[in-house]
Amino acid sequence: MWNLLLDFLFPRRSLSGTEGEWITDEERRQLRAKPIVLEAPMLCSRGIVAIDRIVVAAMYDDAPLLKKAIHTFKYRRMRSLAPEIGRLLTEASRVRWTDGAPVLCPVPLHWTRRFQRGFNQADLLAEIVGSTRRVPVQSLLRRVRLTGHQTQRTREERLVAVRDAFRVSVQNVPPFVVLIDDVTTTGATLDACAAALKRAGATRVEGLVAAYG
Repeated sequence: MWNLLLDFLFPRRSLSGTEGEWITDEERRQLRAKPIVLEAPMLCSRGIVAIDRIVVAAMYDDAPLLKKAIHTFKYRRMRSLAPEIGRLLTEASRVRWTDGAPVLCPVPLHWTRRFQRGFNQADLLAEIVGSTRRVPVQSLLRRVRLTGHQTQRTREERLVAVRDAFRVSVQNVPPFVVLIDDVTTTGATLDACAAALKRAGATRVEGLVAAYG
């Protein structure tokens, strides 16, 4: 009854505005992975030095509706979109992992942000990729301070904002870790996570994200 009332007061609208569902079959067909790989030399030239590689499912410009899907997923708290975004990540993960089978690690939210949102989108996405690829998922990190929103910051400001914002939360860190998140822009957050993992003993850290832009 409660869901019926909510649907009456706030009708569901799909990514392109169709009323009645959060995503249509046609929109699913438009959400396709077009993976790109950001290797270490390119990342280093941008000041991203700890992470060894970032695999991106799609650029925003190359994937119609992806930005709206991620925004709806996170900020309108529509967990039902997790499988669609997780599918893109799983497709992108077919790019061969360089050092065998990794452990997947979701990028953590600060506890206050997680409380406000009700979930960490990276947790949901990591579980989807892990179960599909049969790769273990482990929360290895915690965010020890709020870093604020990165969208209005310059590249240099983003790098400074997340520096030392993450701590390892386990005793034994796997040698090969793939960080999972929804979006990367500069790579600063992934790099800060990778730095913390390498200080604790990881030998290789990669990133796998749904969108770049």
